[in-house]
Amino acid sequence: MNHAFPCGSLPLDFVGTLRARRDAAPLEKLATPGLLDDWFVESAMFDVPPGADALDLDTAIDLREAIHSLVVARLAGEPMPPADIAEVNRHAAGLPVRVHLGPDGVRRTGTVSQGLSALAREAVELLGGDDAALLRECARPECTQVYLDRSRGRRREWCAMRTCGNRVKAAAYRARRSGSPV
Repeated sequence: MNHAFPCGSLPLDFVGTLRARRDAAPLEKLATPGLLDDWFVESAMFDVPPGADALDLDTAIDLREAIHSLVVARLAGEPMPPADIAEVNRHAAGLPVRVHLGPDGVRRTGTVSQGLSALAREAVELLGGDDAALLRECARPECTQVYLDRSRGRRREWCAMRTCGNRVKAAAYRARRSGSPV
């Protein structure tokens, strides 16, 4: 697998395809159209790659950054930028992913545009609904993933315990053992 899905929402996982946003050189997980195809399949939005091209990739990145901008505004309690709202709404108005029932069960197919439309609709529901109050940014300073905190007590700190949580806890343990501050 090329992609991770720790956030509890596909639009947030999609935003997370640009890792370590605060770094001088963030890690782009959608560097090629093929990686975009992989994301759609690995996320289970599609059962077969939609066949992305360079234009599709540019469009996907524009949508990703619009969703990111809206998420950041919601986290900060600020008004959401109208241009980014318009971008997300434009995609949300598109055609849905095709769902087929066959002898082997459900099959999901479509174009990149249909996949982006599904992501945009889910982002609209997330950012405009009650779940927006559950948005949290990972507490590991190097990580910029935003996730939905559905934990009991709403005290989850990391996007994923297996990665960021373990790194923070291991660093704290090493600091305690060496006697130096974290």
